[in-house]
Amino acid sequence: MTAPFFTKPGTNAEREEFYRRLKTKSAAPLWEQLADLVLAQPRPGCIPSLWRYEEMRPYLMESGKLITADEAERRVLMIANPGLQGVPQITQSLYAGLQLVLPGEVTATHRHVAAALRFVIEGNGAYTSVDGTKITMHPGDFILTPSWTYHDHGNLTDTPVVWLDGLDIPIVNMLDSSFAEHYPEGTKAVLQEDGDSPVSFPYARMRGLAKGAPLDPVHGSRIHYGAESTMPTIDAWLRLLPAGFKTKPYRSTDATVFCVAEGRGQSRIGGETFAWGPHDIFMVPSWVPVTHEARDESVLFSFSDRPIQKAVGVWREAY
Repeated sequence: MTAPFFTKPGTNAEREEFYRRLKTKSAAPLWEQLADLVLAQPRPGCIPSLWRYEEMRPYLMESGKLITADEAERRVLMIANPGLQGVPQITQSLYAGLQLVLPGEVTATHRHVAAALRFVIEGNGAYTSVDGTKITMHPGDFILTPSWTYHDHGNLTDTPVVWLDGLDIPIVNMLDSSFAEHYPEGTKAVLQEDGDSPVSFPYARMRGLAKGAPLDPVHGSRIHYGAESTMPTIDAWLRLLPAGFKTKPYRSTDATVFCVAEGRGQSRIGGETFAWGPHDIFMVPSWVPVTHEARDESVLFSFSDRPIQKAVGVWREAY
């Protein structure tokens, strides 16, 4: 563990009595907490973790029997990092969950300030609608729901659809800026069927682009979703790792969530190795070194809060 940048002063009875009186005025001495407020380097609360899809899926399907989409508004199992002591977040700044829409279900149209992304895990032919544009979903497809855009989901097929949700809810709530509302008429009419949409990234096209990208020793063959930042608070990438390829160590200040689109391999995060397979989800905390090793040709989807860190000038990386 890195030594603290600041040292906490000693105490005595006179100081303790002063601190007690200060507390009655809703104030506190900075020198007592400075070592925990200004750090020599990041000390993330979240810890390296992996959620196996084959273990999560039965719970997700069971939830479909316990509660309807209407009752739940959105039937989602939140992914809670075990280091955050019960807080339903996957990192300090991002929320993630697995959402299930069963055959025949259509969710109500709503919107919220929090921006959202969807990475489709299973199911063919269901849809999500973003501000009236209906987007058909297939495994590996990536779909954006920008802040304050009306959206709903529907599954008119005969099989369940599951996707990974990623939202910036913790950032929005930290800023006390959360608003949400239902569409006044219940469900917003579809204005456009599929077609080219700036919020939709089909997997076949994006995998092809990753396959053709240069092989970087740190990131593999990686492509970015979108021209600059994917959304103002969230960036997302797709990387292809050839069979047998192992990346060089890397760390950055943006804690990163990964979902395995295909393939098998392992990632060493800090001092712990996590073996992963199709649809597994894992995360790398801020400033913790990571290497990825592919057993088969593998494709990893990932997202983080990098844009907001860059916007305020705190983002850093190291090789």
